Amino acid sequence: MIMKKIIFTFLLLLTSACFLYAQTETQLDSAASIHPGNTQINVYGGVSMPLGTYKGNIGRVNLGPVIGLGIDHYFKGNHWGIGMDFRYFQHTMRKFNTDTFHFATGFRTMEMSDAKGFKNYALSIGPSYKFSRGKLDIEAFLRGGILWQSFPQYEQQLFVLDMVSNTYVEALKPMYTDNETNNPKSLMGLAGVKFTYNFTENIGLFLQTDYLRGLGEKLGEGKSGFYVSSNSVLKEIQEFDKIYIRNDETNVYDYYSKERTSQQTFVQAFNVSLGLKISFGGKNKTKEVSGGSSGKLDNKNGQTKEILVVVKDKRTGLALSGVKVNISSKENGDFVSITNSNGEADRIQNAKPGAYIISGDKNGLATSIATIEPSDFDKDNAVIYKEIFQDDSRFTLIGETMECETQKPISGISTILTNTSNNSVVNQISDNEGKFIYQLDQNRDYTVVANQSGKYSQTELISTKGLDRNKTLFVTLKLGVCPIEEGATFILKNIFYDFDKSNIRQDAARVLDNLVNIMKKNPSMKIELSAHTDSRGNDNYNLRLSQQRAQAAVNYLISKGIKQNRITAKGYGETRLVNGCGNGITCTEEQHEQNRRTEIKVLKY
Repeated sequence: MIMKKIIFTFLLLLTSACFLYAQTETQLDSAASIHPGNTQINVYGGVSMPLGTYKGNIGRVNLGPVIGLGIDHYFKGNHWGIGMDFRYFQHTMRKFNTDTFHFATGFRTMEMSDAKGFKNYALSIGPSYKFSRGKLDIEAFLRGGILWQSFPQYEQQLFVLDMVSNTYVEALKPMYTDNETNNPKSLMGLAGVKFTYNFTENIGLFLQTDYLRGLGEKLGEGKSGFYVSSNSVLKEIQEFDKIYIRNDETNVYDYYSKERTSQQTFVQAFNVSLGLKISFGGKNKTKEVSGGSSGKLDNKNGQTKEILVVVKDKRTGLALSGVKVNISSKENGDFVSITNSNGEADRIQNAKPGAYIISGDKNGLATSIATIEPSDFDKDNAVIYKEIFQDDSRFTLIGETMECETQKPISGISTILTNTSNNSVVNQISDNEGKFIYQLDQNRDYTVVANQSGKYSQTELISTKGLDRNKTLFVTLKLGVCPIEEGATFILKNIFYDFDKSNIRQDAARVLDNLVNIMKKNPSMKIELSAHTDSRGNDNYNLRLSQQRAQAAVNYLISKGIKQNRITAKGYGETRLVNGCGNGITCTEEQHEQNRRTEIKVLKY
C-alpha cells in the first residue's frame, strides 16, 4: 500500500510539473508552435517487479520479464492524445519443497502443476500527455483495460493410517489453490511516465516506468483474484509422530486448525523498461504572435485569448467538481477536461478566434450549454469567462474511510450504499485519499457500510428526508474502518428493540446483515454477541431480557447461514455499565442510552 501511494504521488507530481512547465514556456515564448499531431509506435522490454501480497506470502512471486507494444496518437498541438498498450509479463513462483515427508503413521506430499508461475497478457487504452523540449519528450499516460491471466496450481495432501482398515487415507489438504478457473480475465489499470531522447524527428530511445494492477472486477466466468485456502499449522509434524483415524476420530487437528482460511491477491507490479519509438507525422508550423510591450494581446487583429469555464450547481450556485467539460470548435478541435474542486475546467491558453460550444456531463446528466462567438475575441478582456450549470435533483454524499484509531484516511476500502426503501445496492471503492461519492435521491433513507475482508465498520444511517435541495447539495460522512483482531470489541450501532421485547426489527436486521457479510468474508472469525441494558428496572428481569435479545440476534445470524458454533449469545443485563448510572443514581436519558447497547467480541480470528 505504501509503495502504491509513493508511485501514484510521483506520477501525479511529475504530470503536474509537465503541465505547469509547458504553460509557462508557452506564455514566455514570442512564437507559438503549432503541431498537427503525430502517431508513434513504441516497442519495449524490461523487468516487472511484483508488489504487495502478490509478491508476499500469497502469490510468492519473483521478478519477471515484461515486453510490450504501444501505439499513441496525438491530436493537434501534439500534447494531448490517446494511446493503446499491449504487453506480456510473467512472474515465477518461489518453489515449494515437493519432497514427500514421512512420519510414523503416514506421509505428506506437495504437487504442483507444470505452470509454476503467473503469465499475463494486458490490453489497455487511455489518455496521454506529452511535453517536448528540444530532443527530449516527457509523456504521462493513464490506461484501463483487460488482463488475461494464467495461474499456477498446487495442492498439499496429508495421508494418515486408518486404524480400522489398516490403510493410508487422505485426512486433510492443509494448503491448496482454490480458483474457480486458472485462466480468469479481469479489469486492470495502468499509469506511467516515459522519457524519450529523439535521435531524429522519427526515431527515439525511451525509458518507461509504470504501475499495473488487476482491479478485481471479473469478466466472464471465475473469480479474477488468485485464491489460496489453508489450515493454520498449530505445531509441526515430527518424524516419529503418530497421526491416525479411528472410527471417525482423528488427532490431525492437534497439528492443524479445523477452520480453513481463504486468502486472495491480485496481480500488481511496478515495471521498468527500455524501448524504441518510431514517430509519424507533420513538422511543427510556427505562427508569429506579436504583442505590445505590456504583454497584452491585440485582439482586434485576431490574436488568441485564454478561455476559463466554471461549472456550478443550478439550485445552490455551488461549484461542481468532477464534471467532464467539452469545449468544441470546428476550426480548432475539441478540448476535454474534468473540473477541479473550484468547478474550473482546465484553462485553454492562447485559444484562437472562432466559434466554440461548451457542454458538460456528470453522473450521466448533461449540463446547460454555453457558446463563445468570434466577436468575443474582439473585446478588451484577456480572459473569456463562461459558466454552465447542472440541475441534478439528487444530493451528493461525499464520504471518507478513516482508520478507527488514528482517524487518518485509508484508501482502497469497498463501501456499500443501500436504499432502504427498495433495498437497491451500489458499490464503490474509496480512492487514494479515502474518498467515495454517491448520489442520493430526495426523501430517502440509506445505510452505508464498509465491506472488506479483515475490516469492520459500523452501519451508518443517512437520510435526505427534511433536506431542501435548493439549499443543500452535499452530505458528508466519515466512515470508521477498524481491523478485526482477536479480543477486539465493537458496539453495533443502530440496533433498537421495542419496549419489553426481544424480536429483531427491520432496522436492526439491516445492521445484523452487515455482521453476516463480515463473518462470511472472515470464515475463521468466532464472536460473542452480547446485549446490555441500563440500570432502570429489576436486575434479574434486565438480565433475562438481555439474554433473550442476544439470543434473538444470534438466531437471526444463524438463519442467514452463519454456523452456530461460531457465535455465542450472552446477556449481561445491567452488570457492565459504561458509566456511573447504577441503581438509585439520577442520570439523563442520554446517559442511560449509553448503557443500552449490543456488542460483539472477537473470540477467535
